[in-house]
Amino acid sequence: MERTTYNTQPYRRSSRRSFLGMASAACVVGPVSRLSLQLAAPLSGSLTKAQRDRMTPDEIVEELKKGNQRFRAGKMTARDYIKEQRSSASGQYPAAVVLGCVDSRVPAEIVFDVGIGDTFNARVAGNVANDDLLGSMEFACAVAGAKVVLVLGHTACGAIKGAIDDVVLGNLTGLLARIKPAIPATKFEGDKSSKNPAYVDAVAKTNVELTLDNIRRRSPVLTDLEKKGSIKITGAMYDLASGAVEFNR
Repeated sequence: MERTTYNTQPYRRSSRRSFLGMASAACVVGPVSRLSLQLAAPLSGSLTKAQRDRMTPDEIVEELKKGNQRFRAGKMTARDYIKEQRSSASGQYPAAVVLGCVDSRVPAEIVFDVGIGDTFNARVAGNVANDDLLGSMEFACAVAGAKVVLVLGHTACGAIKGAIDDVVLGNLTGLLARIKPAIPATKFEGDKSSKNPAYVDAVAKTNVELTLDNIRRRSPVLTDLEKKGSIKITGAMYDLASGAVEFNR
């Protein structure tokens, strides 16, 4: 069987999107600093290769944090989704891949205020990493050039509650089994039940940490990229009540 070789250099695109943030008038004149980069520029097309590649993994994480701050403040970026759709049709250059939960209340693109073409988004109940998702993240980083792998858990997670309650239901049973190691690994004083929100959130945080460990252990591709400094692998928790994302330190 002939082996398929992926081209790790995505298509070039003539369109360019401004990376200037919403700076004050006093900052208009003078050279553009790296700190003025903005992942989600207003009313622009999708992210270009040149724009993505000039950002470091740490800068991309900072842009995700700023996007969440805009979301929480109700000052989200004005977008032209049709322009983003059209400009990304011939190629994509996302800056990050987010592994989140399937929960309808945690849409990564919205809570981070990013647009079409800015991030890869993988979702599965309990934000756990199976072989298919690991392969998807390897594609996102090693082939397509994303620089951040973010595991995004959230408060009041139903999958976490199901794992705590040892729910048995078709294929869900196997999925919850991937979460269960987080239960004994969680240090918690108090009522250890799915009825205790604080305990559920503590297990969810542990689950994010274990998922990060699993990614590094089971994906030599991503681990090697992280060791080289090409990517950053990190985790975060989204608070359903406040809308805030708390990143791992």
